[in-house]
Amino acid sequence: MAQHLDFTIGGLLDHMAVTFPDNDALVYPERGLRYSYRQFNDICRQVAKGLLKLGVRKGDHVAIWAYNVPEWVILQFATAKIGVVLVTVNTAYKSAELEYLLDQSDSTTLFMVRSWKDTDYVATLSEVVPELASAEAGLLTTPKLPFLKRVVFIGEDTPAGMLNFEKIAEMGKEVPDEQLAAVESSLDVHDVINMQYTSGTTGFPKGVMLTHYNLVNNGYHIGECMKFTDKDRLCIPVPFFHCFGSVLAVMASVTHATAMVPVEIFDPLKVLQTVEKERCTAVHGVPTMFIAELEHPDFAKFDLSTLRTGIMAGSVCPIEVMKRCVKDMNLTELTSVYGQTESSPGITQTRTEDSVELRVSTVGRALPGAEVKTVDIETGATLPPGKQGELCARGYMVMKGYYKMPEETAKVIDADGWLHTGDLAVMDENGYCKITGRIKQMIIRGGENIYPKEIEEFLYTHPKISDVQIYGVPDRKYGEQVMAAIILKNGVEMTEDEVKEFCRGKIANYKIPKYVKFVAGYPMTASGKIQKFKLREMAIKELGLEGAGDAA
Repeated sequence: MAQHLDFTIGGLLDHMAVTFPDNDALVYPERGLRYSYRQFNDICRQVAKGLLKLGVRKGDHVAIWAYNVPEWVILQFATAKIGVVLVTVNTAYKSAELEYLLDQSDSTTLFMVRSWKDTDYVATLSEVVPELASAEAGLLTTPKLPFLKRVVFIGEDTPAGMLNFEKIAEMGKEVPDEQLAAVESSLDVHDVINMQYTSGTTGFPKGVMLTHYNLVNNGYHIGECMKFTDKDRLCIPVPFFHCFGSVLAVMASVTHATAMVPVEIFDPLKVLQTVEKERCTAVHGVPTMFIAELEHPDFAKFDLSTLRTGIMAGSVCPIEVMKRCVKDMNLTELTSVYGQTESSPGITQTRTEDSVELRVSTVGRALPGAEVKTVDIETGATLPPGKQGELCARGYMVMKGYYKMPEETAKVIDADGWLHTGDLAVMDENGYCKITGRIKQMIIRGGENIYPKEIEEFLYTHPKISDVQIYGVPDRKYGEQVMAAIILKNGVEMTEDEVKEFCRGKIANYKIPKYVKFVAGYPMTASGKIQKFKLREMAIKELGLEGAGDAA
């Protein structure tokens, strides 16, 4: 039986502050900020008390809309200490998406920064809540969002109608420790403490309800698979609002007294600088991040010799990229994690001692305490090793459900507690899984099932290709055709014919892309998932294929 931790998130931090008080907990080199575990716990406790003073109560929903600022991690633990559910908002959201989330989640409070990249958050929020500018700070009423009472600003020059984060930390001094202790002692590890909205690669975002137990234990087992200890230092360039940041990074670190060294907004140069300056032993990223780091013109100037492990996840890990990370970034124990928000998120992971072959060709085996099986898409029957089917998972990490969406929950969690991932996989006799595609992303061309991942992996071996995405576009004759969107390496040129010629004789003719497009980047969710449906929509317009798939 796998060992499980019985801490609440706040209780876990209390424990680490006593056990490893002087270890670095949270480090922001550019800000000159360095909290030990004792200091980090103290500030989280003070903010928790400030929230109580503000009138935020156990069971309330509080949203955070920010990139990787220190306040994000502080709030993750401060809210958990008083049983407040933290609702994470995608940094890339615009007004309609923000309104939907604040409304659907019943959030009473929104914490936010001024802007992110090209999005002015203050202006965006004023579109949703025009009443804010004339409201008294902390006493907001808006008919559109009946639950929302207050907006808290992270940063200087607080806009009208908002409270400031620093003030809440100050207010915490007025609340006695006994009041906080009373709330902490009333919490249960199986209470919902976090709500993350599914990335929206398909359909309306759904609020995934996750508990202390889900998150603490998933983080713990993820960290164990990387052999994390109190001597490790993790560079975190992945966003906190997503499970990759808040669980695979933050919870994996805090369960092992590992130092967290975030990068506020991803920039390959900042990652390289941070790893060198803070002597990081681990780094996380989605494949596109690792590609950007490896291909940065100054890559060779940095000392990355302290690196050992980390996670490449978030979308399919190209074999060639994984090999380069092992060879050129010293990531000899780099792991791959497969999961989804609904499973807190980790389901499978490779182990540091796995062969490079296993680490580049699979997403590992079930995490301790998780059960994994593949089932026939048509019949639901459990499949033997080597047969492709839908990957299903069961165990401590499965969500409580989607918030206020019981029908949607019932579609993905069956009567026996199995979470149906919607992903196609093949499992070998040792339990190692290869993800072969999404059930919905499978291309069916003239009756042939085509799995994009297979073609992507093949094209990654071409020396000129940096990244590639394969997807289906409608076709009158065959129903669907294969299309490739390719990012080339710096300073090279390539033609559509070259791509097709490279494929000829190497992969079946029906798998060779009929259409090839060279692009500078892909439409993505802020968590690094490539939105193939957007690539498909763009291609349909550009190629004039509207209605092509409707023909008999």
